[in-house]
Amino acid sequence: MVDLSSAPRVHLLGVGGAGMSAIAVVLRGLGCRVSGSDAADTPVLDRLREIGVDVHVGHQASHVSGADIVARSTAVGDDNPEILAARQAGIPVYRRAEILTAITELRTTVAVAGTHGKTTTAAMLSHMLMAAGADPGYVVGAVLANGMIGARWSDSPLFVVEADESDGTFGELMVDWAVLTSVEPDHLRRDRPAEELEAEFARFCAGTANGLVVCADDRGAMQASQGGNRVLYGTGPEADYRWRLVSRSRESTVGEVIRRGELIGPVTVPMPGDHNALNATGALAMACELGVDQSQAAGALAGFRGVTRRFEHRGKAAGVDFVDDYAHLPTEVACALKAASDGGWNRVVCVFQPHRYTRTSQLWESFAHCFEGADEVIVTDIYSAGEPPIPGVSGELIWQGVKEAHPDWDVSYVAGLEDVADILVSGLRPGDLCLTLGAGDLTRLPDRVISRLSERQ
Repeated sequence: MVDLSSAPRVHLLGVGGAGMSAIAVVLRGLGCRVSGSDAADTPVLDRLREIGVDVHVGHQASHVSGADIVARSTAVGDDNPEILAARQAGIPVYRRAEILTAITELRTTVAVAGTHGKTTTAAMLSHMLMAAGADPGYVVGAVLANGMIGARWSDSPLFVVEADESDGTFGELMVDWAVLTSVEPDHLRRDRPAEELEAEFARFCAGTANGLVVCADDRGAMQASQGGNRVLYGTGPEADYRWRLVSRSRESTVGEVIRRGELIGPVTVPMPGDHNALNATGALAMACELGVDQSQAAGALAGFRGVTRRFEHRGKAAGVDFVDDYAHLPTEVACALKAASDGGWNRVVCVFQPHRYTRTSQLWESFAHCFEGADEVIVTDIYSAGEPPIPGVSGELIWQGVKEAHPDWDVSYVAGLEDVADILVSGLRPGDLCLTLGAGDLTRLPDRVISRLSERQ
């Protein structure tokens, strides 16, 4: 086990990423001396410098000198010169999950887990608890909408953490309370078929000490949590916290939450999409189960400013709105497009960048029906996320599946982002929404297209 009680000097590899930068913020809050390194300079590194993290750009063996502990993200391999130097010097090297587990031991931990929705739900819950005066610490796996790193530390006994299932380590966390948003096939490997992923979620639920809040609308979440002492949220009559829609707009969703027959509301979710209304209901349910006044928690939600890449409005040019979203799984894509189609734009032009060769090889057929609501779809080539290519696997597989299922849909395959930018600049019209979806570098595309359209005006 990692001992953080002596406020050691900790060096973090991959410190610019969402997960490791959050760890750096918490460790600084604990009084640790923190250094870190990453391959490229980014605004996140500037934020870390501001709080006293000694940040290096590039990896060199000398960076670990004087460290008591070294921790690394999953993207950092064994051949990294800093890993090699740490091991040669006898400095313990830990995974991010082991550091996070040690942090969860220090507080009453509320974990938010699920294949999708966990980032937004964790951020909403943290916001509600802050507004109610609970002053929680938190770790959210994304940059917040105000540009801040998604983490803080406090003296409060409460700590909210986004529990990531991608590498199976979410089961190591010491969890007192948990929210489970969804369970669907993702992050599958030969040694981790869908059945094993489902079993991991079931073990996570069984290991939650005090209480579990589960989305009743998600079959996988209900299956994983069966037999446990759970509180349900959703849209059906079985939900202890039931969402009832009142109205939708481009900017928000308004509804009511009925808590075991008692009305809480109205509730304004400052994000479009029924899926975000469900995320808000799950966060509200957990806040109430933790003892927060229900009216205060519901009222606080209207001031939530969001998370980057979660239906994030990126700008407007030549009468075209640009929204960017992290959606990269079939259900997430369908939810984002449903929110877009409810927004009243003349057309929804969707650009989708598949993420990882392994994911695409396993799930490409599942994307066949998820682009309903888009007037035009462009599928790009795969963002590898560091994976080696798999022969025969490209974004063209997804294009092929969609086209075979819906031959009348306007769907094209354009491998390179520069070519996609050219198509958008020439083809977008006033009143359109350009919606970029994916977990890779597609997020840079809106700025490029906005800049080029602005130059033409």
